[in-house]
Amino acid sequence: MEQTVLVRRLIRDGMAEVSLVRESACSGDCHKCAGCGAAQETLIFRAHNPIGAQVGDVVKVQSKSSPVLKAAAVLYLLPLVLFVAGYLLGEHLWGRGVLVSLTGFVLGAVPIRPLDRHLKKTMQYTITEFAGKKPAENER
Repeated sequence: MEQTVLVRRLIRDGMAEVSLVRESACSGDCHKCAGCGAAQETLIFRAHNPIGAQVGDVVKVQSKSSPVLKAAAVLYLLPLVLFVAGYLLGEHLWGRGVLVSLTGFVLGAVPIRPLDRHLKKTMQYTITEFAGKKPAENER
């Protein structure tokens, strides 16, 4: 997965703190369609800096996609599978399929928070190349 970010500060051991502005699904062009006006979210994280990027540089960072895809599978599939299994099992054994299926759905959501914390600790980002000119002071 590749993203364009801004280098905020340099950290020891060849690392840099970078920021990514994540816009809404409509790309933040709400004035064009008078849409939702969703706020932008700024993510700040650390990345390996083998190319020697400096503060204010716009760079591209890369990370492995597989941990994110695995997390997405857990996030979406586990509650769904437990919901369906709970309904079938609950209906067959006790005649209470809906109640057991809802319980299965809730139990499927339990690993989400620990998985999110684990991903934040283990995801590794690497600055791979310069992506463009430095933004003006008022754009930072």
